[in-house]
Amino acid sequence: MHLSSSHDRPPAVRVSLALLALAISAFGIGTSEFVIMGLLPEVAADLRTSVPAAGNLVAAYAIGVVVGAPLLAVAGVRMSRKRLLVALMGLFVVGNLLSALAPDYGWLMFGRFAAGLPHGAFFGVGSVVAARMAREGREGRAVASILLGLTLANIVGVPGATLLGQNVGWQATFLVVTVIGVLSVIALSFLIPYTPPEPQASLRRELRALRNRRVLLFLGTAMIGFGGVFAAYAYLASITTEVMGLPDSSVMWVLALAGVGMTIGVAAAGPLTDLAARPTAYAGLAGLAVVLVIFYLWPSPVMVVVILAVGFLMTAPLQTMVIRYASDAPTLAAASNHSAFNLANAGGVYLGGLAISAGWGWMSSALVGAALAVAGLAVMLLERLDRRPEHEDGQVVGAGLGGEVLDGPPDPLGHRAR
Repeated sequence: MHLSSSHDRPPAVRVSLALLALAISAFGIGTSEFVIMGLLPEVAADLRTSVPAAGNLVAAYAIGVVVGAPLLAVAGVRMSRKRLLVALMGLFVVGNLLSALAPDYGWLMFGRFAAGLPHGAFFGVGSVVAARMAREGREGRAVASILLGLTLANIVGVPGATLLGQNVGWQATFLVVTVIGVLSVIALSFLIPYTPPEPQASLRRELRALRNRRVLLFLGTAMIGFGGVFAAYAYLASITTEVMGLPDSSVMWVLALAGVGMTIGVAAAGPLTDLAARPTAYAGLAGLAVVLVIFYLWPSPVMVVVILAVGFLMTAPLQTMVIRYASDAPTLAAASNHSAFNLANAGGVYLGGLAISAGWGWMSSALVGAALAVAGLAVMLLERLDRRPEHEDGQVVGAGLGGEVLDGPPDPLGHRAR
């Protein structure tokens, strides 16, 4: 499934409109995913539970992503990617409508789980679509452009939805997200170019690509290292009021600053990924560990921006490298990468919550996050210590003289893996 030649690519204007449709959808998904973190105190009070218990709603969404990403990617392997993207956003609409109408904690948990089901598959399929439309050498920017929709949600969507939830009720927040989802379905239907299903696409090919040793290590890096972001971010509302001493009304502004940080990180990650993918991911992981320790010592809105900017540096390079090494069957691997990111979400929230519940204070979650970032970096370094090149199916083929790494397998973007 190599990238088609330049004369087969859609015109530049059509590509830009398609990326816009994907970004709008990502904006809705990002708002749904992150807004609950700013509403944990309100949801906990309304449903008569604790804030750490309400934090499990974050985990429910993440588990939906983990379960849905591989299942829905596999289920849609024979569909055209446009039709699959539209169907996934339709499911997203249903999940958020269920959340808005949930009468109790159990139904809200189910609604969050349902809303998360299409998340990973959507970003996985969307990333492949973006990379295949992009000009050579700009695939990282194309992938990052989708993620920018998600990060912009944290500047506009999440603070606005948080303010709405605090003043009208958290149910209204999910109704608004439902409307955004409907608009996304319309945008995808009109703006994504139609391409026929891949004639050789099959579950076997997708599973074989997922066996690639380096792909598995990149997935492990995302699953562990990215948890460092969410260990602290999930409890940002309480850290803002209880530790920083700021009023409740400031929570939405701190969340907006977090969105600024995410956007800075993803915007930088695109061109940096095209230049040097691995070093960009290394910098994100190592830098995240350092800034989380600084945040523990100096909790402030400024550090919130820095944490999210540094942490989100790893998103585009990890996704792009997974697509490269998954070779000619990247859909399942790309979707699984978002499962890994959301396992990181759930794991970070859970481990941060354990530290807080143990009585170590709200800021203990930052130290948990730093430890996760270091562990993720260690996993990624294992990939570089393995100097053996691989075929596309993940089998070792021998090394060059002196054990040097030969060029990696050709990837679906038409390049040699770096």
